[in-house]
Amino acid sequence: MAKWMLKRSSCDIEQLSRRIGCSRIILEILANRGFKTEEEIDKFINSTTDDLYSPSLFKDMAKGVLAVKESVRNGEKITVYGDYDVDGVMSSYILYSALSRCGANVSSYIPHRELEGYGMNNESIYRLKSEGTELIITCDNGIASVEQIDLARSLGMKVVVTDHHEVAYETDENGTRCVRLPDANAIINPKQPDCPYPFKLLCAGAIAYKFACALYKEFGIDESEALEFMEYAAIATICDVVDLVDENRIIAKRGLEMLRTTKNKGLNALIERAGLTKSNLGTYHVGFIIGPCINATGRLERATISLELLLCKDDEEAAVLAERLVTLNEERKQLTEKGVERVAEIIERMHGDDRVILAYDELLHESIAGIVAGRIKEAYNMPAIVLTNGKDMIKGSARSIEKYNMFEKLSECSELIEKFGGHPMAAGLSLKHENIEKLRRKLNELCGLTPDDIEPIIRIDKRLSLEEISFDLFESIKMLEPFGKGNPTPIFAEKNIRVVGVRLLGKSCNVLKLTCIRKGNGEKLEAVSFGGAKKFEELIRQRFGDSLYDDIISKGKCSFDMDFVYTIGLNEYMGRKSLQLILKDFR
Repeated sequence: MAKWMLKRSSCDIEQLSRRIGCSRIILEILANRGFKTEEEIDKFINSTTDDLYSPSLFKDMAKGVLAVKESVRNGEKITVYGDYDVDGVMSSYILYSALSRCGANVSSYIPHRELEGYGMNNESIYRLKSEGTELIITCDNGIASVEQIDLARSLGMKVVVTDHHEVAYETDENGTRCVRLPDANAIINPKQPDCPYPFKLLCAGAIAYKFACALYKEFGIDESEALEFMEYAAIATICDVVDLVDENRIIAKRGLEMLRTTKNKGLNALIERAGLTKSNLGTYHVGFIIGPCINATGRLERATISLELLLCKDDEEAAVLAERLVTLNEERKQLTEKGVERVAEIIERMHGDDRVILAYDELLHESIAGIVAGRIKEAYNMPAIVLTNGKDMIKGSARSIEKYNMFEKLSECSELIEKFGGHPMAAGLSLKHENIEKLRRKLNELCGLTPDDIEPIIRIDKRLSLEEISFDLFESIKMLEPFGKGNPTPIFAEKNIRVVGVRLLGKSCNVLKLTCIRKGNGEKLEAVSFGGAKKFEELIRQRFGDSLYDDIISKGKCSFDMDFVYTIGLNEYMGRKSLQLILKDFR
């Protein structure tokens, strides 16, 4: 059972409301999220691309641009070295396209997930050198590739790193942390300790966009042309699940607007094949439909297929590639469901007092370890690491919860891990088989999590009665879009809501639809809980007995009060629009 917590703010809403022509409810939501001044609220709601920070603020941006300019002037071959997820594919597309526009002799390289693994590897560096590469530009990787970049430099190649992952560090005998950076010609990563760039949470696609802007300025190309890359940076921003605040919010908002009218043949083909309507595209469609299709190529074949789709100039070829992406994603879904079932069974046989889950499944497809880890983390609300067999050693992915910094904890166990990298909330790692159990024990010894830390919490923006729900409020809430991590859809709650009707929907009858009464005027309002039918059944049988539950379901009628945590949704059916509650929890 999740704990419900109502956010509270000491902000004077009445005073703010008098100064700002904005809904009082919206102001209360923003105040509860930490926006307390007129300036902060105005910047959040009304910011535009003019409010983006200058790329010149990045440490080493000038060095990176100069390295490219010299290579272009000398006719040297440049290779964009990307990654196999959405962020890596989008940033590869942006840099490849921008360099081509600057007249560079450019190619792209994305490693094979299973055969090569994440990031740079020695074999690929030797291969790129033999193919004539003089400058490597990484995107979405490179910050942890110290040895590989040393190799590239020893072979006479230049390297520019563009990355957003955490900077690795080593701890000396005195316990002092020392940053460990690769010896690249330039490192463009806002998470470097001495980088003055004011916003640290950009994804690789957004950093690639910034690099493109700086390149266009240096090469005398109208910087407004770089704006065309915003939609790709937005896809990366949404799919890499970075906080949708500050610059990320601007990029996602403007990029979604552009995506709804995109001229990219590959994206259009994918949107059509996925059954989406361009004019309605939002963060959900990008994050849960488009993104997984792009990711599927890197998981089950090669991510270059997705890059080819974006670069495609022929409608028929684009349709074929889009079909391939969707098919691979369907295959990935099936593998994921089986993998989650197996790993859940493994966990149930494991140590019941662990607060950091580490599960090894030798049958799991390496490419879906991250998805399975995410599903396990959601199910148990604990940090989860899922391992399986890789080409040379054990490989896996980690997903974390708010109270646990996965990157920090893995760093504390670095002597048991061959290679790792990532963020506080997600990471990838490789280790020897004999260290699996040792790592599990040490992570749990160091975990520091309390029972309260792993108790699921639903943070409620505001208590809101059914009588206050209206189309005007629904439209006002849309001002806060796009929603995602760091800027979730506003969550409301109310007690003692009268429920008079019940229906079970869906093939498995797992969708719960309740009919509620607005106490002020007696109007009816529907409330939907996707997957909530089982919980409802357990509650009613426990409270009222089996016979009354059966009677309620057979007749579809009831009369009792319930407490809801919900968001406000729009139901469109047969040309009619009506508001409904989307239940997040109930009791």
